[in-house]
Amino acid sequence: MSRKILIFLSLSLSAAQAQVPKDAASLAAGKKLYEYHCAFCHGQGDDGFAANLVNPHLPHAPTDNSLFNTIKNGIPGTDMAAALGMTDKEIWQAAAFVRSLGRTSPQKVPGDPAKGAAAFQTRCTGCHMVNGSGGRMGPDLSDIGAKRSPANLRTSILDANASIVPGWAMARITLENGSRVAGVKINEDQFSVMIREGNGKIHHIAKTDARQIDVDSKSSMPSYQGVIPDGELTDLVAYLFSLRGGL
Repeated sequence: MSRKILIFLSLSLSAAQAQVPKDAASLAAGKKLYEYHCAFCHGQGDDGFAANLVNPHLPHAPTDNSLFNTIKNGIPGTDMAAALGMTDKEIWQAAAFVRSLGRTSPQKVPGDPAKGAAAFQTRCTGCHMVNGSGGRMGPDLSDIGAKRSPANLRTSILDANASIVPGWAMARITLENGSRVAGVKINEDQFSVMIREGNGKIHHIAKTDARQIDVDSKSSMPSYQGVIPDGELTDLVAYLFSLRGGL
Protein backbone atom coordinates (compact mmCIF):
# COMPACT_ATOMS: atom_id res chain seq x y z
CA MET A 1 0.00 0.00 0.00
CA SER A 2 1.41 3.38 -0.99
CA ARG A 3 2.33 6.07 1.54
CA LYS A 4 -0.30 8.45 0.10
CA ILE A 5 -3.05 5.87 0.65
CA LEU A 6 -1.90 5.27 4.22
CA ILE A 7 -1.97 9.03 4.91
CA PHE A 8 -5.44 9.29 3.37
CA LEU A 9 -6.75 6.39 5.48
CA SER A 10 -5.18 7.90 8.59
CA LEU A 11 -6.79 11.28 7.95
CA SER A 12 -10.13 9.64 7.22
CA LEU A 13 -9.96 7.69 10.49
CA SER A 14 -9.07 10.86 12.42
CA ALA A 15 -11.98 12.70 10.84
CA ALA A 16 -14.35 9.85 11.76
CA GLN A 17 -13.20 10.01 15.38
CA ALA A 18 -13.21 13.82 15.58
CA GLN A 19 -16.65 14.09 17.10
CA VAL A 20 -18.20 13.28 20.44
CA PRO A 21 -19.85 9.87 20.69
CA LYS A 22 -23.64 9.87 20.68
CA ASP A 23 -24.48 6.50 22.25
CA ALA A 24 -25.97 6.25 25.74
CA ALA A 25 -23.15 4.09 27.09
CA SER A 26 -20.52 6.69 26.17
CA LEU A 27 -22.61 9.47 27.68
CA ALA A 28 -22.99 7.52 30.93
CA ALA A 29 -19.26 6.81 31.03
CA GLY A 30 -18.57 10.48 30.28
CA LYS A 31 -20.76 11.54 33.20
CA LYS A 32 -18.73 9.40 35.60
CA LEU A 33 -15.46 10.73 34.18
CA TYR A 34 -16.74 14.29 34.47
CA GLU A 35 -17.76 13.76 38.08
CA TYR A 36 -14.32 12.38 38.92
CA HIS A 37 -12.11 14.77 36.91
CA CYS A 38 -14.13 17.95 36.37
CA ALA A 39 -16.90 18.48 38.92
CA PHE A 40 -14.55 19.72 41.64
CA CYS A 41 -14.12 22.95 39.61
CA HIS A 42 -17.15 23.03 37.31
CA GLY A 43 -19.79 21.58 39.64
CA GLN A 44 -22.90 20.54 37.74
CA GLY A 45 -21.81 22.76 34.87
CA ASP A 46 -22.87 26.22 35.96
CA ASP A 47 -22.65 26.14 39.76
CA GLY A 48 -18.91 25.64 40.26
CA PHE A 49 -16.17 28.23 40.52
CA ALA A 50 -14.76 27.50 37.05
CA ALA A 51 -16.12 28.28 33.58
CA ASN A 52 -19.83 27.86 32.86
CA LEU A 53 -20.41 24.74 30.74
CA VAL A 54 -24.20 25.02 30.44
CA ASN A 55 -23.70 26.76 27.14
CA PRO A 56 -24.12 25.42 23.58
CA HIS A 57 -21.28 27.66 22.36
CA LEU A 58 -18.24 27.20 24.59
CA PRO A 59 -15.76 30.04 23.90
CA HIS A 60 -12.67 27.80 24.03
CA ALA A 61 -14.34 24.81 22.40
CA PRO A 62 -16.63 25.76 19.51
CA THR A 63 -15.94 22.45 17.71
CA ASP A 64 -15.69 18.87 18.90
CA ASN A 65 -11.99 18.80 18.05
CA SER A 66 -11.30 21.95 20.08
CA LEU A 67 -13.31 20.56 23.01
CA PHE A 68 -11.21 17.37 22.90
CA ASN A 69 -8.00 19.41 22.80
CA THR A 70 -9.15 21.67 25.62
CA ILE A 71 -9.83 18.70 27.89
CA LYS A 72 -6.67 16.90 26.84
CA ASN A 73 -4.22 19.83 26.92
CA GLY A 74 -5.90 22.41 29.15
CA ILE A 75 -5.92 26.15 28.45
CA PRO A 76 -2.55 27.92 28.88
CA GLY A 77 -2.67 30.95 31.15
CA THR A 78 -5.77 29.72 33.01
CA ASP A 79 -6.61 27.30 35.82
CA MET A 80 -7.84 24.76 33.24
CA ALA A 81 -5.22 22.03 33.52
CA ALA A 82 -4.50 19.21 31.09
CA ALA A 83 -6.29 15.91 31.66
CA LEU A 84 -4.30 13.40 33.71
CA GLY A 85 -4.72 9.64 33.46
CA MET A 86 -7.39 9.78 30.74
CA THR A 87 -7.21 7.90 27.46
CA ASP A 88 -8.34 9.56 24.24
CA LYS A 89 -11.48 7.40 24.33
CA GLU A 90 -12.26 8.63 27.84
CA ILE A 91 -11.67 12.24 26.82
CA TRP A 92 -14.17 11.84 24.00
CA GLN A 93 -16.66 10.36 26.46
CA ALA A 94 -16.16 13.26 28.86
CA ALA A 95 -16.59 15.64 25.92
CA ALA A 96 -19.90 13.95 25.11
CA PHE A 97 -21.16 14.70 28.61
CA VAL A 98 -19.92 18.31 28.46
CA ARG A 99 -21.81 18.79 25.18
CA SER A 100 -24.94 17.41 26.85
CA LEU A 101 -24.67 20.16 29.48
CA GLY A 102 -24.95 22.70 26.69
CA ARG A 103 -28.39 21.33 25.85
CA THR A 104 -29.79 21.92 29.34
CA SER A 105 -31.30 25.13 30.68
CA PRO A 106 -29.14 27.47 32.79
CA GLN A 107 -29.76 27.28 36.52
CA LYS A 108 -31.96 29.80 38.25
CA VAL A 109 -30.01 31.99 40.63
CA PRO A 110 -31.28 34.14 43.51
CA GLY A 111 -31.37 37.90 43.19
CA ASP A 112 -32.99 40.58 41.07
CA PRO A 113 -31.21 41.14 37.72
CA ALA A 114 -32.84 44.57 37.33
CA LYS A 115 -31.42 45.74 40.66
CA GLY A 116 -28.14 44.09 39.70
CA ALA A 117 -28.07 46.11 36.48
CA ALA A 118 -28.40 49.30 38.55
CA ALA A 119 -25.54 48.15 40.80
CA PHE A 120 -23.47 47.42 37.71
CA GLN A 121 -24.06 50.92 36.39
CA THR A 122 -22.91 52.39 39.70
CA ARG A 123 -19.90 50.20 40.38
CA CYS A 124 -18.67 48.64 37.15
CA THR A 125 -19.28 50.67 33.98
CA GLY A 126 -16.19 52.80 34.51
CA CYS A 127 -14.11 49.79 33.50
CA HIS A 128 -16.43 47.20 31.95
CA MET A 129 -18.58 47.31 28.84
CA VAL A 130 -21.91 45.58 28.21
CA ASN A 131 -23.49 45.63 24.76
CA GLY A 132 -21.29 48.49 23.57
CA SER A 133 -21.79 50.75 26.60
CA GLY A 134 -19.25 51.26 29.38
CA GLY A 135 -15.51 51.40 29.93
CA ARG A 136 -12.62 49.60 28.29
CA MET A 137 -10.23 49.13 31.18
CA GLY A 138 -11.56 45.63 31.84
CA PRO A 139 -13.04 42.75 29.82
CA ASP A 140 -16.28 43.16 27.88
CA LEU A 141 -18.94 41.39 29.96
CA SER A 142 -21.71 41.19 27.34
CA ASP A 143 -21.68 37.37 27.41
CA ILE A 144 -20.08 36.72 30.79
CA GLY A 145 -23.03 34.62 31.96
CA ALA A 146 -22.33 32.15 29.15
CA LYS A 147 -18.69 31.87 30.24
CA ARG A 148 -18.70 31.91 34.04
CA SER A 149 -20.70 30.20 36.74
CA PRO A 150 -22.52 32.23 39.42
CA ALA A 151 -20.03 30.98 42.02
CA ASN A 152 -17.12 32.12 39.86
CA LEU A 153 -18.71 35.53 39.32
CA ARG A 154 -19.30 36.00 43.03
CA THR A 155 -15.73 35.01 43.88
CA SER A 156 -14.30 37.32 41.21
CA ILE A 157 -16.22 40.29 42.61
CA LEU A 158 -15.16 39.64 46.20
CA ASP A 159 -11.54 38.81 45.33
CA ALA A 160 -10.41 40.16 41.97
CA ASN A 161 -7.09 38.32 42.17
CA ALA A 162 -8.78 34.93 42.52
CA SER A 163 -9.25 34.62 38.76
CA ILE A 164 -7.33 37.13 36.63
CA VAL A 165 -8.27 37.24 32.95
CA PRO A 166 -5.11 37.01 30.80
CA GLY A 167 -4.42 40.04 28.64
CA TRP A 168 -5.74 42.67 31.04
CA ALA A 169 -2.63 43.66 32.97
CA MET A 170 -2.25 47.34 33.83
CA ALA A 171 0.97 49.05 32.73
CA ARG A 172 2.48 52.38 33.76
CA ILE A 173 5.20 53.81 31.58
CA THR A 174 7.47 56.71 32.44
CA LEU A 175 8.97 58.22 29.30
CA GLU A 176 12.45 59.68 28.99
CA ASN A 177 10.95 63.18 28.89
CA GLY A 178 9.33 62.57 32.29
CA SER A 179 5.74 62.20 31.11
CA ARG A 180 3.70 59.16 32.12
CA VAL A 181 1.18 56.95 30.35
CA ALA A 182 -0.99 54.33 32.05
CA GLY A 183 -3.48 51.82 30.72
CA VAL A 184 -4.13 48.20 29.80
CA LYS A 185 -1.17 46.48 28.16
CA ILE A 186 -2.51 45.01 24.92
CA ASN A 187 0.76 43.95 23.33
CA GLU A 188 4.48 43.85 23.97
CA ASP A 189 7.49 42.67 21.98
CA GLN A 190 11.24 43.10 22.18
CA PHE A 191 11.11 46.67 20.93
CA SER A 192 7.80 48.24 21.98
CA VAL A 193 4.75 48.22 24.24
CA MET A 194 1.16 49.00 23.26
CA ILE A 195 -1.25 50.19 25.93
CA ARG A 196 -4.83 51.45 25.85
CA GLU A 197 -6.00 54.27 28.09
CA GLY A 198 -9.44 54.34 29.65
CA ASN A 199 -10.70 56.67 26.92
CA GLY A 200 -9.74 54.10 24.27
CA LYS A 201 -6.65 55.92 23.03
CA ILE A 202 -3.86 53.50 22.07
CA HIS A 203 -0.18 54.29 22.59
CA HIS A 204 2.57 52.42 20.74
CA ILE A 205 5.70 53.22 22.73
CA ALA A 206 9.22 52.27 21.72
CA LYS A 207 11.13 50.83 24.67
CA THR A 208 14.06 53.10 23.82
CA ASP A 209 11.75 56.05 24.66
CA ALA A 210 10.77 54.59 28.04
CA ARG A 211 12.67 55.28 31.24
CA GLN A 212 10.65 52.75 33.23
CA ILE A 213 7.91 50.20 32.47
CA ASP A 214 5.86 48.76 35.34
CA VAL A 215 3.33 45.99 34.70
CA ASP A 216 1.00 44.88 37.49
CA SER A 217 0.98 41.22 38.47
CA LYS A 218 -2.32 41.70 40.30
CA SER A 219 -5.75 42.63 39.00
CA SER A 220 -6.51 46.32 38.60
CA MET A 221 -10.08 45.62 39.67
CA PRO A 222 -10.77 46.41 43.34
CA SER A 223 -11.95 43.57 45.54
CA TYR A 224 -15.38 44.16 47.07
CA GLN A 225 -15.05 41.92 50.13
CA GLY A 226 -16.59 43.85 52.99
CA VAL A 227 -17.51 46.70 50.64
CA ILE A 228 -20.62 45.58 48.78
CA PRO A 229 -23.72 44.56 50.81
CA ASP A 230 -24.62 40.89 50.43
CA GLY A 231 -28.03 41.63 48.92
CA GLU A 232 -26.54 43.94 46.31
CA LEU A 233 -23.88 41.32 45.54
CA THR A 234 -26.57 38.68 44.99
CA ASP A 235 -28.42 41.01 42.61
CA LEU A 236 -25.22 41.86 40.75
CA VAL A 237 -24.36 38.18 40.26
CA ALA A 238 -27.91 37.54 39.00
CA TYR A 239 -27.51 40.33 36.44
CA LEU A 240 -24.08 39.21 35.26
CA PHE A 241 -25.26 35.61 34.93
CA SER A 242 -28.15 36.82 32.77
CA LEU A 243 -25.68 38.31 30.24
CA ARG A 244 -25.41 35.61 27.60
CA GLY A 245 -24.55 37.54 24.45
CA GLY A 246 -27.89 36.88 22.79
CA LEU A 247 -27.62 33.08 23.23
